[in-house]
Amino acid sequence: MTDRLNGKVAIITGGTGGIGLGVAECFVREGAKVALTDIKESDASREFMDKYHDQVMFTPLDVTDEDQWIEAIDKVQAELGELTTVVNNAGIGGSGATLDQEKYEDWKKVIDINLNGTFLGTKHGMRVMKGRGGSIINISSIEGFVGLSGAGAYNASKGGTRILTKSAALDSANNDYKVRINSVHPGFIKTPLISQDLEDRMSKLTPLGHIGEPRDIGEICVYLAADESKFALGSEFVVDGGFIAQ
Repeated sequence: MTDRLNGKVAIITGGTGGIGLGVAECFVREGAKVALTDIKESDASREFMDKYHDQVMFTPLDVTDEDQWIEAIDKVQAELGELTTVVNNAGIGGSGATLDQEKYEDWKKVIDINLNGTFLGTKHGMRVMKGRGGSIINISSIEGFVGLSGAGAYNASKGGTRILTKSAALDSANNDYKVRINSVHPGFIKTPLISQDLEDRMSKLTPLGHIGEPRDIGEICVYLAADESKFALGSEFVVDGGFIAQ
């Protein structure tokens, strides 16, 4: 531990597995207190909390429900201290349908969780941290830069997250909120949902020859949560093994 995040209190949405838990692991290592949020706990998150019980808590949160956001932030601040960091990581993939075949309800679900949920996390993170400062980290994707066939809703949600981040960052700066807001754009990342066959195919598309790990995203989030990133605002941090450099 190097204590880069000593004294920080973070909420991580979609925090019970995959990238969210990878971010949490890096945050805890650096001394932060962390609230994992999700619809429900997982075996992995329970094991993590058992290991770091003095630094970590869980609170249920449907990121599309504004009242739940308010309740979750109040609970976290009561138990862990003043909120300094929000990582808007919760998200889902799309149906895989081409846009002409996309069901409207499927489209709306992706936009609601991936984009509207990020809006609510950004809104209420700004609300409680403005004036005293903090960091909001919005997890977008390389698909916020490049389009992929069969991913219209996901592309739209991640592109929207990218631009939402810039707008919110300027709101913060222009009103002297002292809240830094930036986006992180992962490439292909190894999670429990990725089969070996899919990993092999993703690796061939990645210039480095392999896909990333959740902690690869966690490390850039440590930088953005730490005071050392004090001049980073409205910026895009791509961690993709060179995918969009092609």
